[in-house]
Amino acid sequence: MRASVSAFGLDCSLPFVYGRGLEQLGLTFAPERRTFSVSELTAVVRSLLEDVFDNVWVAGEVSNCRRAPSGHYYFTLKDEQAQLKCVCFRQNAMYLKVKPQDGLEVLCRGRIGVYEARGEYQLYVETIQPQGHGALQLAFEQLKRKLAAEGLFDDERKRPLPRLPRRIGIVTSPGGAVIADMVRVLERRCPGLHIRLYPAQVQGPNAVPEIVRGLEHFSETGWPDVVIVGRGGGSLEDLWAFNEEPVVRAIAASTVPVVSAVGHQTDFTIADFVADLRAPTPSAAAEIVAPDKAELLAGLQGLEDRARQAVRYRIARLQKRLLEAGVERPAALLRHRLRDRWQRNDELDLRLRERMVGLLRRAEARLRDRQHELAELDLRVQLARRQSRLEGLAQRLEPAVRQRLERAGRRLEVLDRELHSLSPVAILERGYAIVSTGEGAIIRDADRVAADDRLHVRLHRGRLAVRVEAVDGGKEPGR
Repeated sequence: MRASVSAFGLDCSLPFVYGRGLEQLGLTFAPERRTFSVSELTAVVRSLLEDVFDNVWVAGEVSNCRRAPSGHYYFTLKDEQAQLKCVCFRQNAMYLKVKPQDGLEVLCRGRIGVYEARGEYQLYVETIQPQGHGALQLAFEQLKRKLAAEGLFDDERKRPLPRLPRRIGIVTSPGGAVIADMVRVLERRCPGLHIRLYPAQVQGPNAVPEIVRGLEHFSETGWPDVVIVGRGGGSLEDLWAFNEEPVVRAIAASTVPVVSAVGHQTDFTIADFVADLRAPTPSAAAEIVAPDKAELLAGLQGLEDRARQAVRYRIARLQKRLLEAGVERPAALLRHRLRDRWQRNDELDLRLRERMVGLLRRAEARLRDRQHELAELDLRVQLARRQSRLEGLAQRLEPAVRQRLERAGRRLEVLDRELHSLSPVAILERGYAIVSTGEGAIIRDADRVAADDRLHVRLHRGRLAVRVEAVDGGKEPGR
């Protein structure tokens, strides 16, 4: 009689296996009748099964599942025609991706053994893989609850994305439309960004380790300001790599803010919950992380307009206060106010010039960056087209900056003339004088001067040293 176990790629004659089992037990196989005790026969069967089926995969539906207080799982795998008792000990159960549950379709790996006390053979399970949509969904919910309990989804952990990133890291497949769409959006919104791709498979057996290595690479080097990790749409099975615990924990451990962009708007993965920001699509992620050049320029123009308006408003207020005070207000106060205004105008002029120089330098840096990137990609056609475009931008930028500086210079000249008209020097030009004591105190009233006091008189041109001969309404000498 021969029996074969073809489902596992084996072809063993039963007498051969049987005889080998007896030899391992120190027994001999003989054609004459041999009487076994129950223990002996059970030991032979156990040796045979454990020797042949020491690493097998078994697919079936879980039933009669229970978890013992010790942490061990006991359940039955069944199909339409047979059942198999299974045990998963606690040291293996704690690392299972999905916990067994009645009704789940699973694929179990383990070894066949015999429980001698009852004379039953059973599968000692080491790993369980979910099979079918229901099992995957259960694994999704189990891992989601576990990580949520650890606080990995808390809003307090989320980091804001940089407002003006310079370097973008991307972890995705190097082929297909996803990376092309993201690069196109990034270049359209903010030319000059540095983009670095870490190529990784996004589905299949190598997807999880490659995605993890990409995230760890960017986290360890600290090169990018923000990282996008994602892929295009697909089924739950296609997107499953982004529901694996190693990928999720790599996102949580990243030292760089991470944007998750997996699938379409209706697709959700556990990576979306732990990432600093979830984008509905990869293209939307590129829109989110890249600032819009036109908006930045408009904001800069708005800041400049508000600064000019604030300067004009402040000058108008000072002019009004000076006119209300009249020439009787202390000249020292006027000098102090004017010095402040001059210094403020100088600061504004310096800041404006620095801003313009900064714009020129950033524009030049972007030109150099784009030239370098195009040289690395060896895209000669794109290089010629973009070089022409960048040169045109540079040619337009220089006249624009020069024109803006000229307008600022003319405006400063106008402000300088306005401030000069309010200066005490201008008041002295009209014939007034400033009288002070030898210590520099300004004389405002005659009763502060006595006869024989020596005073200083400042005119429009020159100074006078005088002695008081008489005071009308002043104090008496020596008092």
